[in-house]
Amino acid sequence: MGNVVDGAPLRGGTIAVGLGGGQRRGFGRRRLRFAYGERHWVGGVLEFLVMRKIGIYVQVPFCQTKCTYCNFHTGVVATARFAPYVAAVCGEIRGHRELLRAAGVGWDRGLGAGGGRSGAAPLQGNGDAPGEVVERPASEGGPYTDTNLDVDTVYIGGGTPSLLDPGHLRDVLDAIRETFNSSGEGESGGVRKSGGEPPRSQGERLACPAGSRQGGDLRWGQAEGGPYGLKIAEVTLEADPETVEAGKVAAWVGAGINRVSFGVQSFVDKELVAAGRMHRREDVYRAVPILRAAGIVNISFDLIAGLPHQTRESWRQSLDELMAIAPEHVSVYLLEIDEGSRLGAELLGGGKRYSAGAVPTEDEMAEFYELAQQRLGAAGYHHYEISNWAMPGFASKHNLKYWRREPYLGFGAGAHSFSGTERWANAHDAAAYVGAVQGGRLPVEQHERLTTESALEEELFLGLRQLDGIDVGRIEREYGVVLAKRFDPLALAGLVKREGSIVRLAPEKLSVSNEVFVELMR
Repeated sequence: MGNVVDGAPLRGGTIAVGLGGGQRRGFGRRRLRFAYGERHWVGGVLEFLVMRKIGIYVQVPFCQTKCTYCNFHTGVVATARFAPYVAAVCGEIRGHRELLRAAGVGWDRGLGAGGGRSGAAPLQGNGDAPGEVVERPASEGGPYTDTNLDVDTVYIGGGTPSLLDPGHLRDVLDAIRETFNSSGEGESGGVRKSGGEPPRSQGERLACPAGSRQGGDLRWGQAEGGPYGLKIAEVTLEADPETVEAGKVAAWVGAGINRVSFGVQSFVDKELVAAGRMHRREDVYRAVPILRAAGIVNISFDLIAGLPHQTRESWRQSLDELMAIAPEHVSVYLLEIDEGSRLGAELLGGGKRYSAGAVPTEDEMAEFYELAQQRLGAAGYHHYEISNWAMPGFASKHNLKYWRREPYLGFGAGAHSFSGTERWANAHDAAAYVGAVQGGRLPVEQHERLTTESALEEELFLGLRQLDGIDVGRIEREYGVVLAKRFDPLALAGLVKREGSIVRLAPEKLSVSNEVFVELMR
């Protein structure tokens, strides 16, 4: 998934909200200036709160090495630390309600009412605290419990989660299925198979026997007696090509993983070496047939535009080879240059280490991105978000939740969550995270109660990242603001397209989309 920083398509692992927000920078935003209607209802914006379908993100912050461009909180650690970390994640999943309440996070308040559009309990501005988003009284349908929310997507990211033993990944997915309903396409979730594992006691529920299950038939909902039965619609695992082995992939599929996202980044070995990547071009060609043979029919490739030594010719080569392999989904990110990575810090300091002198210019990166737009579109990929393309039916269901501001829970060190009314994030340090969960508390590092203003900002910035655009008329009605004139100069400049009340970023101007967001902040 791509981070959202000044509207640019960037390489990422979890959502970053607003400008300058997210995994590293917290929830800070540059504020828009709008006049709000008095106590105006904004229930339509957050009506999904009561739809009882959520996504789950699991953060695995471990890598084999630190890439030079990486600005995420990941580390290279001994494999002996994997099992305690997985046990802590499982404990957080199973005990999330109690842990969040003790940390002062009102996740269950955000999801406290009946289901579907007609049952939505809208939110309103609170006159005592202007602009604060608060709930109306819950409609019929009862309070949130562990078993009345459907999980329809899971995304296991990092880091390099494919480094974990398959039994560890299975334990995490077991914990999710035991704690929440699972919702597959065309199936109703939450049905436990006869002969399945009996419910555990409270003490047993707060930990996983990490790595305890090895081998055997792991096919959830397929093997006779498989506990907690039904398949989750989309379960994504981020993987590096060199970590793929036939036995591991079979276990991934057996555990319920049905989508794999590869950090390919480039098909040119010189660029991969300079970036500190462990895999080489040939590893991609070796890994994909293994995934296909195991039944993975949904593969995503990441490419980075702007790696050291990248040229027009080498970028064309990477695009050519990607399209020859034909993954179902493609993400293209621009190299992010900031102090958070070794390469970024070197560039900003005028140094030459990490091949800093061989990084393409910003204009060249924009050219690479535009070439990807043209080539991927011609090959049949649908461009549905600034950084993402998919064959029909293969858009990332999980990542769409971020851009549509739908609820998700994040588990693990540094994982972010969103209830519709609050955002929060766990502490990034993996050891501190494990110690806290083992001690019965959740180390919440960031916690924000959304205001009407911040919710509107997210509507605009996250909504405009989608190529379908935003319905300005709907947003004006729900927030009691006037926006239409804000887009007039952008339309005249050719930066946005207007069709009635729908506003979209102009497809030919996506590489300079920052200008749209800068203009909106004036």
